[in-house]
Amino acid sequence: MVYGDLDGLRAYAMARGNSSLGEDADVSAALQRGSDYIRFFYAANSVRTPADSDLEAAAYEAAQIEAAKPGFFNQTYTPGEAKVLTEVKGIKWTVVGNGAGDGAMTPTSTIIEAILGPYTPRSAGLGIRSLGA
Repeated sequence: MVYGDLDGLRAYAMARGNSSLGEDADVSAALQRGSDYIRFFYAANSVRTPADSDLEAAAYEAAQIEAAKPGFFNQTYTPGEAKVLTEVKGIKWTVVGNGAGDGAMTPTSTIIEAILGPYTPRSAGLGIRSLGA
């Protein structure tokens, strides 16, 4: 399932000053990966059905990120990666956030969060909410 289409993605990106998405085959693959991310991490966890236009806009945002860095939303991680340096002399790291929650370590776009966040309960633990795109 793909949200939107290639022409729609290009028009959306162009309206936001991004005219260099790439070749059609690469951009189509990015749109598929972006749509997968939106479907599995947002649409599947929504408490109410997001508007089609919101799903499409979010997929276009995700596709632009995927076009720039293929596989961005498909990362392998361990919860211990989310940590901050809390002591220098003894070199101590502290895990931040809820590293055990579903989706807690999933890269998240602040724009996608703004579009689809109202449909998703905050207790779902989606993303770390710190990446801008």
